[in-house]
Amino acid sequence: MSISLKSPAEIETMRRACHIQSDILNQVCAAVAPGVSTAELNLLSENLCRERKVVPGFKNYHGFPAAICASVNDRVVHGIPSDSEILAEGDIISIDFGVILDGIYADACRTVGVGAISGEAEKLLERTRESLFRGIAAARAGNRTGDIGHAVEGFVRQFGYSPVRETVGHGIGRNLHEDPEVPNWGKAKTGVELREGMTICIEPIINFGTAEILTSKDGWTTRTADGKLSAHFEHQILITDGEPDILTNWHRAVDS
Repeated sequence: MSISLKSPAEIETMRRACHIQSDILNQVCAAVAPGVSTAELNLLSENLCRERKVVPGFKNYHGFPAAICASVNDRVVHGIPSDSEILAEGDIISIDFGVILDGIYADACRTVGVGAISGEAEKLLERTRESLFRGIAAARAGNRTGDIGHAVEGFVRQFGYSPVRETVGHGIGRNLHEDPEVPNWGKAKTGVELREGMTICIEPIINFGTAEILTSKDGWTTRTADGKLSAHFEHQILITDGEPDILTNWHRAVDS
């Protein structure tokens, strides 16, 4: 395992990339509404990338055909946007999105409701989002990746939810996916030690029911095996000698 500690210059570029990523992500999420296609959301993200002079981080990554992953309802991750997929009142959609600025990646995800959603769906979103911040709180130098996963899993299990095991958080920098892996489950005080200067993405992907997922024929899109809802929230953070530094800032606009 090779873990890179980021230089001050890399961190500064990453900070700018994350600010742009979050601004675009929030604009795309604001465009979510009944009657909008996931392809329209993807086009909006690409247009905004051009305006902000960043490169879409996901498009053509290992052959992925779009700038965003748009995963609706029981789709877990890596949903491919489509003209034929029209959002309806009551849906939820996870929008995972990345950019590249001067060779540095930024990556984050939000799950939002389409119009009015059920109380059950609303609680899943709220609790998955909270699990992200509990995981972030555990991301301190000297702690381990297992502490993050333990915080996430310990919170969501009390509601009967299941963390997805096949897809995990990750290191990030000049590559979209770097070491270490950051699972959303685990035992405290196990895993890779967190060190000041590491940059990682923490991304709880939480299913309402079973953790089991299935991969669709397109080779990308995954779904819950029981057809129940899935939610996904992600932040990119910098490990410091104190509080973790959240580099993506989509939540600040959401909270304000």
